[in-house]
Amino acid sequence: MTTVNQELTHVLLAEDDDDDYLVFSLAIDELSSVKVVLTRAENGDILMRLLDEKHPDLLFLDLLMPCKDGRQCIREIRANKQFDTLPIIVYSSLNDLQSIEFCYREGTNLYARKPSSVSDLKDILERIFAIDWKRMMYYPPMSQFVING
Repeated sequence: MTTVNQELTHVLLAEDDDDDYLVFSLAIDELSSVKVVLTRAENGDILMRLLDEKHPDLLFLDLLMPCKDGRQCIREIRANKQFDTLPIIVYSSLNDLQSIEFCYREGTNLYARKPSSVSDLKDILERIFAIDWKRMMYYPPMSQFVING
């Protein structure tokens, strides 16, 4: 498949850390299977404002953010019927079972642990973009919920 005829995928990344944002954008740029328009929200308040303006195709959400953290955002998003079809992929360095179970229970679609390299992140993103999100909402069993690089 060539990228000329590909649809654009709008990705909203809620990430306050500049280095993590840079790594994410570099990995996105290296993907050949999907053409992405990337928008960044530096905190939870900005995220919620951006969601009101434009509905992205995918939301990647950090849990540890200023103003309004990822947990608060998940609850607000999932409480709003307007976002019932919005895939939420938690993108976090947190590796504790409590955080993972919270995200699963609150209706996020996947939990991607922040990897240590652009290459590992590219592998994670390729797996996420291989899911046909427009055709169906993907809610894997807990055993397949966490994606590692």
